[in-house]
Amino acid sequence: MYRTFTHLLLLACVCALTACSTLQGMLPAGKVPALAPTAWQAPLPQPGSVAELSKWWQQQGDPLLLDLIEAAQKASPNVSQALQRIAQARANQAQANAALFPGISAQASAGRGVNQVGVPSATTVQGGLMASWELDLVGANRAVSDAASAQVQSSQAQWHDARVSVAAEVANLYFSWLHCQQLQALAAQDADSQQETARLMDLSAGAGFVSAAQAGLARATAADSRARLSQQTSQCEVNVKGLVALTATGEDGLRKQLQDAAKAPHHITSPAMARVPAETLTQRPDVFAAEKNVLVAAAAVGNAKAQRLPRLSLNGSIGAMRVSSGGIDQDVSTWSFGPLAVSLPIYDAGQREAAQASAQAAYQTAVLGYQATVRQAVREVEEVLVQLQSLQAREQDAALVLQSYNKALAATQARLQQGLASVVELQEARRAAWAAQSSLLALELQHKLAWVTLYRALGGGFEPSKP
Repeated sequence: MYRTFTHLLLLACVCALTACSTLQGMLPAGKVPALAPTAWQAPLPQPGSVAELSKWWQQQGDPLLLDLIEAAQKASPNVSQALQRIAQARANQAQANAALFPGISAQASAGRGVNQVGVPSATTVQGGLMASWELDLVGANRAVSDAASAQVQSSQAQWHDARVSVAAEVANLYFSWLHCQQLQALAAQDADSQQETARLMDLSAGAGFVSAAQAGLARATAADSRARLSQQTSQCEVNVKGLVALTATGEDGLRKQLQDAAKAPHHITSPAMARVPAETLTQRPDVFAAEKNVLVAAAAVGNAKAQRLPRLSLNGSIGAMRVSSGGIDQDVSTWSFGPLAVSLPIYDAGQREAAQASAQAAYQTAVLGYQATVRQAVREVEEVLVQLQSLQAREQDAALVLQSYNKALAATQARLQQGLASVVELQEARRAAWAAQSSLLALELQHKLAWVTLYRALGGGFEPSKP
């Protein structure tokens, strides 16, 4: 009987060792092809490139923007949640790594009593160490450990992505406020000009030089310009409220900082960009996280397969006991090695098979998700490159349009002073010049926001090698 049991135990160990190599050969690929294009289709931006995307904000030379981004990242709940996910992933990693080593526990006890009639009372003190270890023959625990490590890296990438998103949101709102201030100043100048024109037209109508209809048109135009000014002022206030909420700073202090910043010139520099899409994709935190999710899913498949294979565990203990009775002390030491146990799943009504099928489906989903993330990343970069090219050409045309309308406005004002033009012509020329200048300012804002979008599409300076 003993020999039979020994033979069965040895046979189970051989099966377990064979299953180890079999499992490694059946694991799905932890790294799958990204299927990225070999080159960008849209033209790359040429002027103003910088060396390091991670320091792009510092190179814009706007200290207030840097302060706002830092404050918003500290106050952002998304960034805070991402940090907590990193901490949780690291804790899971520590647990997974611990499963690769033996577990050791200590026990100690003391007691006093009478065990037999006529025998003096005895004091017993004992202590010992017990160890248990599941030998990772099939690589199940190693797969879980690798998955936990990949999850930590994925969480770190998601944290960086959250910080980049907050920085882009703050920059967009900040540039929108600066643009709003420019439009507000333009609308205020137009409103003052229109009000003065309406006043002069009322005087001329009273003297009989112009008709009452012309004076009424001038008053209506002045009222319309005041309405535009009120609408623009409201939009600027909305932008300020948004910055206050994002950065969690006091509104009074922020308003003073914004007013001081509005007096300085603001330019934005083009971020650096790799000429090969594959290089750009390695700097995208969402692509990196999706790739690590594939590795996690592959490890889950391996763990599910391992649950259907033999498992080998080993226990052992060492202890010491001291018994004192009737003035006699006795020391007893004990130790044990084993049992060396093998468990082999035989029947579980298909639970392990179902778990493996579920893990395999999750792996396929992760692969498709990774490749879809790559395609979306390429799409975002390509779209913003096309937008930048279009904006550059449109800005040049808008500047020429504004120059022409300003000349037309100056000529109309000169003709009006000579009595060769009407107020209606002046108002039409003024509205055309105002619209042209507003269009140019809008294009300049879109250009800045497009650079921010490109910064985000390129990954915001994410470096997988750095935590």
